Amino acid sequence: MFDHLFDQTEDGSIKGMHEAWTIVSAVAATTERVEIGTLVLCTSFRNPGLMAKMAATADEVSDGRLILGLGAGWHDPEYDAFGFPTDHRVARFEEALEIIVPLLRGERVTFAGSYHTTHDARLVPSARHRIPILVAGEGPRMVRLAARYADAWNTAWYGATDERLSRQLASLSEALENERRAPGTMTRTVGMVVRDPGADAPVEESEFAGSVEELAHAIDAYARLGIDHLIVLLLPMNESSLDRLRAAIERRAAREAVS
Repeated sequence: MFDHLFDQTEDGSIKGMHEAWTIVSAVAATTERVEIGTLVLCTSFRNPGLMAKMAATADEVSDGRLILGLGAGWHDPEYDAFGFPTDHRVARFEEALEIIVPLLRGERVTFAGSYHTTHDARLVPSARHRIPILVAGEGPRMVRLAARYADAWNTAWYGATDERLSRQLASLSEALENERRAPGTMTRTVGMVVRDPGADAPVEESEFAGSVEELAHAIDAYARLGIDHLIVLLLPMNESSLDRLRAAIERRAAREAVS
């Protein structure tokens, strides 16, 4: 689920969406197997203690299927419309992580920062499961924070693999080394945009619009780079697009079975 109040395009038009965490809770209550996550929850919109409390509760409802995706936010029009501060977003994000992460790990947190304060805060009841924390970000500071605090990292959006992705992966590897953290302890996720080539719409540079067979090979390319999860945004979002993705996955599985 995306976490935006609205999306304003370059031409000034507005696209709306429902509130992400309410959707998370609804999906958690009505499914049994699928993992549920946010890509990503904006720490600017909610108090970090409340966010940790929400995560522990939704994880309880889902019986341990939550992935808590967190980000610093970026879309100025929604900040301006609803009165959220746009200054020092990454610094605010770092302080939020310093509260959210230990709370979810069962610790009591006393913290006095420039933007957030807690006094012997705790989650009661505490989270019964270890909730994976995913940090999305591409700048050096965001990648460093992912290496320091997160179980998973995300970069988006891409079509086929490219040099930009290779640079991001190298940046993550450097950050993990600087944090003295083993590379295998970080789950790498990538947001991939897959457009149906038969759809009547222009293809953007950050979109993949090849055939089913080409899509299967594109997914192989991500796997070879060490990507653990692809988060696929289908355009258009309909059953036909989903069928194409399923067919590509089945072709990969068939090849692996033969080999």
